[in-house]
This record gives sequence, structure tokens and C-alpha cells, in this order.
Amino acid sequence: MSDLFNGPDGRARCRWSGVTAEFLDYHDREWGFPVADDVGLFEKLCLESFQSGLSWRTILNKREGFRTAFDRFDFYKITKYDEADVERLLGNEAIVRHKGKISAVINNAARAVEMVEKEGSLATFFWRFAPGPGELASPQSQSTSPSSKALARELKRRGWRFVGPTTVYAFMQAMGLINDHVEGCFVRAQVDEARHRFQRP
Repeated sequence: MSDLFNGPDGRARCRWSGVTAEFLDYHDREWGFPVADDVGLFEKLCLESFQSGLSWRTILNKREGFRTAFDRFDFYKITKYDEADVERLLGNEAIVRHKGKISAVINNAARAVEMVEKEGSLATFFWRFAPGPGELASPQSQSTSPSSKALARELKRRGWRFVGPTTVYAFMQAMGLINDHVEGCFVRAQVDEARHRFQRP
């Protein structure tokens, strides 16, 4: 089976982008483009942790609900959440109501603040783990990598939760730390160009 899907405009894309209409715009405009914004990085890591055991379609459809519920993922605000906020979130049908994952977001917000104080920014820390050119196999052929395992280990050492190597690898794919668009996908060249222009923090 081909790794490619021809979209409504006739251009070839990664096959997964054709699974559902919601994926098309996400694939074309977001997935794989490099991100250095701390809030964007924190949000994505949180959403990837919520996705564990579920489909990305579920999370993508609820993304605006998550953003509203978690103060647009402003981790400084989230550190002030208490048990009343946990109960509020558990009652919010616009998000995935999993107490462990909700509590992990609150915990990880505090860890994010610590990281900014120590590293200068989340972006500075995360981009340190972008893999070298020889590390990865062909695009979308793996679910973890040595870099994702190393990043997951370091996050756990620093007290982050729900950040296993598979979750972290999906985060790295989405945030442009790697270009995992398949060969022949028209977005791959755009991501390469964006990564070339990108100034690592």
C-alpha cells in the first residue's frame, strides 16, 4: 500500500491525512512545522498525553475545548489550579475527563515553570533533543527513537508525568523537531524549508 494519499487538490500527502477531513488542514498547516513558542510546546505535549490510548481525531476535535478549559495552556495560570479546578475539569464534557491526565497537566505546568527558570525557555530545552541526521529510519516507520527515549527519561527525572517515549516521539513529529512527512508528500519540502529558516532557541 502506498504511503501517500491524493487530496482534493490532487496533491500527494501522507496517507494518514486522508483518514478524516479534520486531519487535512492539520497535516498541511501544522504537523511537522518547527515551533519555538513555549505555550505551544506545552499545549502539544499535554494533548499528546491525553491522546495516549485514544485516537488523535478525538483530541483534535476537542482541542478548542481543551484550550478553553486549561486557560489556553498558560502554564503559569495552571500552576494555581486546586482540587476545585480538578473537579471542574472532570465535569467538562468538552475535554477528555481522565483524572490522572488532568492532574498530570497541573503537575507538568509546575515543572514547566521550573524548566523556564533553569533553562530560559521550554524551547531551549526541547530543541536540545532534536535528533541528528543519522538517527532516524525512513519517515513514519517508528514510534520511538533514541532521542525520544532520552527526552522522556529526562522529563521523568525532572518530575513530569504521562511523558513516555511514544508520546514524546509524537510530540517531536508534530512540533518539527523531526520532519516525518513521507517522501513524495508535498508538505515535506515545505517543512524542510521551514526547518532550514528556523533559528533554534
